Amino acid sequence: MAKTSLLLVLADTILVAHFLFVLFVVFGLVAIYCGYVLHWRWVKNRTFRIVHLAAIGIVALQSWLGLICPLTVWEMALRDKAGAATYSGSFIQHWLQQLLYYTAPDWVFMLLYSGFAGLVLASWFLLPPRARKH
Repeated sequence: MAKTSLLLVLADTILVAHFLFVLFVVFGLVAIYCGYVLHWRWVKNRTFRIVHLAAIGIVALQSWLGLICPLTVWEMALRDKAGAATYSGSFIQHWLQQLLYYTAPDWVFMLLYSGFAGLVLASWFLLPPRARKH
């Protein structure tokens, strides 16, 4: 019983980390645009912008390659090992279906991820980060 509880705690921890990753990607872009209007200096931080661009880039690339996020795979493996219910497909697909009762084919998510990645990349040029100090 203790092993099952530990596995479920680990799975839930991955779920929370995955949710925080999604929030970072989505609200990171919102913060970039709002920050430029409101003159927030931290949204021009080069490291933040590189990490943000890399994060959505990885998501878009995974969707183009037809890969499920490793966090989802790991979470589902832990839940399965604990004998708990699992789901198929991606994290976003599952939770959109749960929250909005909406199901879409994989290509829709690939298009959304790619479009969002395009917006993040465009923000690099439209609202550039601070230049490196030499």
